[in-house]
Amino acid sequence: MKKNEISFGTNFWSGFETGDPFYALETFFDFAHLDYYKNILSEVVMYSYKRKIYKQDNPCEIFIFYTAVCSFIKVCYCLQKKSKKWKVNETADFEFIVHLASLTKEEYSNPFIVFQKAFAEITKEQYEFYVCDMVHLSLSPCAEEPNYDVMTPYIHLIKMLDASQLMRERGFKKVKNNQQT
Repeated sequence: MKKNEISFGTNFWSGFETGDPFYALETFFDFAHLDYYKNILSEVVMYSYKRKIYKQDNPCEIFIFYTAVCSFIKVCYCLQKKSKKWKVNETADFEFIVHLASLTKEEYSNPFIVFQKAFAEITKEQYEFYVCDMVHLSLSPCAEEPNYDVMTPYIHLIKMLDASQLMRERGFKKVKNNQQT
């Protein structure tokens, strides 16, 4: 019986759809660099508290960011379920990695832990709502404060971005019956 592929919604920002989470992750980082996503996410959150409209000269960039990050959240949700079947390749010592500073040593060793922690605390739907709400508020000239914790999902998203980039850099191994292939 053939498994149904999951739609990650990549067609909205990449021009094509993929049901493979590893390929979707690759496409996500081919579309824009890690620093771009982290910077835009940080600015969207900051502008959600201001009376200024973020990217007033080009708001469509934020819409594309929104669709890409929603795809990313779906990919991360799928990856946390694959953590027992896949392993990230080993790499250099933790001490020399500065650009992935949000990760602990344990998370650096096994990036799947980041996804497990993130989705144990907050649901996929709550992340999608969070991104939608932050984008909405950052594009609004009214200063409104959300009535929920804004920093916890933000921190988890930053960590998921870093973990995903690390996974992309290292590559994957499929684990079969506790044996690496």
